[in-house]
Amino acid sequence: MDIKQLDNFAKEIIKEAGERIRKSFSYDLIVETKSSANDLVTNIDRETELFFIEKIKTYNATHRILGEEGMGEAVKSLEGVVWIIDPIDGTMNFVKQHRHFMITIGIFIDGVGKLGYIYDVMRGDLFCAIEGEGAWYNDSPLRKLQPVKLEEAVIGINASWVTPNGKINHEKLISLIRKVRGTRSYGSAAMEIAFVVSGKLDAYLSMRLSPWDIGGGTIIAKEVGAVATNLNGEYFDFLGQDTFLIGNPTVHKEILANYIEQL
Repeated sequence: MDIKQLDNFAKEIIKEAGERIRKSFSYDLIVETKSSANDLVTNIDRETELFFIEKIKTYNATHRILGEEGMGEAVKSLEGVVWIIDPIDGTMNFVKQHRHFMITIGIFIDGVGKLGYIYDVMRGDLFCAIEGEGAWYNDSPLRKLQPVKLEEAVIGINASWVTPNGKINHEKLISLIRKVRGTRSYGSAAMEIAFVVSGKLDAYLSMRLSPWDIGGGTIIAKEVGAVATNLNGEYFDFLGQDTFLIGNPTVHKEILANYIEQL
């Protein structure tokens, strides 16, 4: 398989999809809820996923697509070529603010992440990587992450995990918040991952993410030296939901060792 050719094709359709999304603001959105009032989907999410499926199947009908909106196949394994796609990561931001949302795609071959993309639709910024060949922000190479002390770190975390909940010891996370320099929450896992791989954040954690949230980002992370695991320090399950922690290696290690206690 020609990885460079596949890379060029992926970039082409990502940017075309971004243009389609930007034009969508000129007509009415149809907004629905999925699992909860905070879990939104729009007609544009679905139309964008269908756009990717049609383009990918025309390129190579044997490629399979695992997408958030379920418009592709029921993917039960990562054998062969599998595209893991979130057409709009940060749908609430898309609906409410018309910004701060991403297209994110990971291309896996026999279970190995080969190509990763995070595209900031409204800014036109592309974070991308080819396994073993490095990562880029637009046309500029992303540098390897440098060590940082936890007390100097800025981390991404949703405030809901620092309040009483049934998934994690929030008191330990309160101690983490007091330790670090600052916290941020952007409402898009892909955006937070993009900020980690580019050094704007030093870590990001979540108690519940899906493969399409992180498929592209974990491939980019590996190329800059970031560590991405679940909260047990294990490889993320790309066929189901899992906990997630990505960070600068020094920060990732300390957070995992001293501040994570799952319930």
